[in-house]
Order: sequence, then structure tokens, then C-alpha cells
Amino acid sequence: MVFSIRKSLSVLALAAAVNASGAFVPGSSPAKSLVGAANMLNGVQQLRPADPATLGVNKVTAMALSTTGGAKAAAAEPEESGGLMETLQIGTYFALWYLFNIGYNIYNKQALNVLDYPWTVATIQMATGILYFVPMWLTGARKAPKLSGEDLKTLFPIALCHTGVHVGAVIALGAGAVSFAHIVKASEPVVTCLLNFLLLGEKLPALVYATLLPIIGGVAIASMKELSFTILALASAMLSNVSSAARGVLSKKTMSGKQIGENLDAQNLYAVLTAMSTVILIPLMLAMEGTSFFSAFSKVVEAGDFTTKSLAMLLGLGGATYYAYNEVAFLALGKVNPVTHAVGNTIKRVVIIVASVIAFKTPMSTGSIIGSSIAIAGTLMYSLAMNAAKAKKSD
Repeated sequence: MVFSIRKSLSVLALAAAVNASGAFVPGSSPAKSLVGAANMLNGVQQLRPADPATLGVNKVTAMALSTTGGAKAAAAEPEESGGLMETLQIGTYFALWYLFNIGYNIYNKQALNVLDYPWTVATIQMATGILYFVPMWLTGARKAPKLSGEDLKTLFPIALCHTGVHVGAVIALGAGAVSFAHIVKASEPVVTCLLNFLLLGEKLPALVYATLLPIIGGVAIASMKELSFTILALASAMLSNVSSAARGVLSKKTMSGKQIGENLDAQNLYAVLTAMSTVILIPLMLAMEGTSFFSAFSKVVEAGDFTTKSLAMLLGLGGATYYAYNEVAFLALGKVNPVTHAVGNTIKRVVIIVASVIAFKTPMSTGSIIGSSIAIAGTLMYSLAMNAAKAKKSD
């Protein structure tokens, strides 16, 4: 079964790469990789103009967690003409990004189907990333960040929101269909605009706000017609959306223009937040679910559906693919322009929904299909409208 799923995922990833590669505009730079980090972390394609003459490392790092990253610094750099090899490289990055993302959603759902302990599963997934970046720091493959107690204090509320993003998504994926969770996640731009207006006083063009209407309408239609609808799935997915938007707002308010440690590039920032979120999750996990996960694990093995090794591998693969798709996203999104990113992220969400429906044979009503299509199309229009508005403002 695991082999057949992996084979299916490979085919889906290659198909996704073929569809996405047509929109690629090769050209890379360190600054653009940080811009990609901003979009990867929040799943929305907003790009905030920033003056390259005044954009320091710390401000860029802050943008790695902001729902509005820094586009002008990347756009101001001359486009490098890339050949066939670079296009293939970008296609490979996108294929891996899609593959790991699809794999995570499937492995996560499979684990939650047999072990209904979302807090424990979320903690295991978050902690798995530590096994990746700590050895890299220790061996010198990646420069280890140097942070003071004051730096950690600054990052703590952001890490708290980062925790909410992940645990909300895991609970939503366990409480309902994977496809439904991603339909609700498509409404994140609505929450982002609301929080940015309430907390930062940010006002956007009317056209941008207009694109929120199909997102709201599409999610509403899909929710009403969703065959596997549950309040818990809806509330948890919205918790993830609110946490993601709040993470962006907090990062802009607390980190922009402030010196935060040493060697804290976008990838190390994500690693530090992963470690901090793991520490936050452990006591929450124990408070919510105790240690009953381990007895449930034994019962599943005793039932004969899994061996100890296969069940542990399923949990491990969930954690590994979770961190891997975020890591590869840095490489993929740092190589393309904002419009390509918007298209690529929209295709990714569609591919995940289709893959989950195929993998779990989840029925979708006609209303749910129509609603999800409207919401996802609205998300793409929002992304493109935001990019156009920021480009116009920076001119």
C-alpha cells in the first residue's frame, strides 16, 4: 500500500511540474529566496514593496514571516537569463515541493485515521525537523544561528502563532476531509486583510478587496455542500488561518528594523521557530491528550493493521515530508517571479485536493466542487491583484 501511494505521488508530482513549468521565469538571487520564504510560510502571494537601499538583513528576515514580503528588492535586481538546465532545476524544485506537500497531507491523514491524537501527531511532526537542521548546524553544513535571551523573547509570540498554524491544520485534517481543510485554508487572505487593517491600519485598493468576495462565497458554498463537513474541521482550519495572519502582523511589528541574532536567514529562522514550537507543543500535548497516545499506538499494532515499525515509519514520514516541503519551498519560490509564484501556489492547492480525493476516495458534491473552484480562483485573483497593487505603488 505504501509503495502504491508513493508511486501515485510521483506521477502526480511530475504532472504538477509539467503544468507549472510553463509559467517559470528563471532567475535567482539570495534576496528572492527570502521573498519566497514569506510566501511559503503563509501560503498567500502578497508582496510588500521595500526599498533595496534601506532593506537590511534583519528587515528581510522579518519579512520571511510576514504575510506581505518584500518584492521591490527582488524585482529591482536584473533578471538573469536562464537556460534549459535552470528551467529543469526550477521544475524539479516545484515537483519536489508538490510531492512532499501531497505526501505530507496523505501521511498525516493516514496517521490520524488510526491514531486520533492530533496534538501528539502535530508535536511529532514539528519535532522531526530538529533531526534535520541540528545535524546541519553541528557539522557546519549550515551556519548555526546565535540568539540571545532577548532575541528569543522577541520570537516567542511569533513561534506561538507558528504553533497555532500547524496544530490548527492538523486538527482540521483529522476532523474532516483533506480537501475540505484546504478549501477553508484558501480563505486565509480574508483574515490577513482584516488583521492588517485592524492592527496595522493597512488599506488596500478596492480591486483587492473585491477579490475577497469570491473567496468568501466559494468557501461558504463548499461548506454548505461539503459531505464530510464538521464544525471542528472548519474552526480548526480557521484557527490556522488566523494564526498565520497574526504571525505575519507580529513579525512586522516586532522584527522589522530590529537586530535579531546572527546567521538568522530565512531558513534558519524557520528552523528556530520549529524548535521553539516543539517546546511549546510538548506541554500543550500532555495537557490535551496526556500519554494515552502510546497505549493507543500499542492497540493499533496489536490489531494487526500495522507493525510497530510500519506505524512508526508512517508517523516519521509525516514529520519528514512536513519539514521537507517547507525547506524545498525556499528553493522553489526563490527562483520565480511573483506571478509565477501565485500560479504555482494555486496549482499546488488544486493538486493536493485532487490527490487527497483520489487517495482517500473522498466523495465531493457538485456544490463542493463549484465552491472550492470559486474560492481557489478568488485566491489567485487576490494574489495577482495584490502583486499589481504593490508594483503600482512602488513605481
